[in-house]
Amino acid sequence: MEPLHKLSRRARMRRRLLAFNLGKAVFVLPNLFTLSSIFCGFYAIILAGQEPAPEQLYRASVAVFFGVFFDMADGRVARLTRTQSAFGVQLDSLADLGTFGVAPAVILYHWALESMGLLGVAAAFVYVACGAMRLARFNVLAARSPGPMKYFIGVPIPTAAGVLLALVMFHQRTFATPPGHVESILVLVLIVSYLMISNVRYRTFKDLRPTRKSLTIIFTLLVLFAAISAKVKPTFALLAFSWGYLTLGMLEEVIFFRRRRHEGTPPHPPADPTPPSAAPLPSPSEKRS
Repeated sequence: MEPLHKLSRRARMRRRLLAFNLGKAVFVLPNLFTLSSIFCGFYAIILAGQEPAPEQLYRASVAVFFGVFFDMADGRVARLTRTQSAFGVQLDSLADLGTFGVAPAVILYHWALESMGLLGVAAAFVYVACGAMRLARFNVLAARSPGPMKYFIGVPIPTAAGVLLALVMFHQRTFATPPGHVESILVLVLIVSYLMISNVRYRTFKDLRPTRKSLTIIFTLLVLFAAISAKVKPTFALLAFSWGYLTLGMLEEVIFFRRRRHEGTPPHPPADPTPPSAAPLPSPSEKRS
C-alpha cells in the first residue's frame, strides 16, 4: 500500500469518503427511529385527509400505532448504544407532538368530530394543546431529575393517542356506519386531553425486573390478549388493554391519593425557639465553611 503523501489528490479524497466513522453512525441510529415515527404521523395525516372512508381511517390509525413502536424503540436504542443527547430529547418531543398529537386529532376530527362543526375543531385543538403542554412539562421534570422515573405525571401522549385510536380502529372494523353519540366521543376526547396535563400518576414499568412474579403477569396478559383477539377481535383486545391502563392509573390515584399527597408535601422546618436577636454569632471557622 502506498503512503498517503504519495497518493494522488483524487485517491486521497476517495479514501476519506470511504472511511467509516462508526461512532457517528451509532449516534444517528436512534434518531432514525425517531424520524420513522415522524413519517408514521405524516403518513397518517395524509391518509386521514383523503376521503374519510373506514379503511382510510383504519390505516391511518395503524400508522400511528407503528409510530408508537418506533417511539419506544428510539429511547431503548439510545440507552443500549449510550448515545443519549439533548438533541435526541428535543427531536423526540417534536416527533411525539406530530405523531401522537396532530395526527390523532386529524383522525378523530374526520372520524367523528367534523359533524359538530366549530365545536369539533375546538375539541381536536384542545387535544393537541394538552399534548404539547404535557410534553413541555415532561421535559422540565426530566431535566430536574435525569434518573429513571417510576411514574409518569399525567398520561403519556403516545398512550393517549393509543386509547383514542383503538376506539377508532374497533369501530371501523365492527360497524359500517358513521359513529353515533358524537357528543360522548367529544367528552372522551376532552377527558383524555385533561388526563395528559393532570397530576394523575401512571406507572412507567421501567423498574420492572424479570422475576417469577413479573414474568407470570406478563405471560398471563399475553395469553389474555391472544384469547380476546381470537374470540372477539384484535381491535377489541387493543381497546380493552389501552383503556385498562388508563383506568388503572385513575384507580391507583383514588386509592393512594392521601399517601401521595402527603409524599408530595414538603416537610415544614421546625420552629426556632431562639429569636434572631439572641442567636449566637458564628465562630470564624463557621464563617469560612
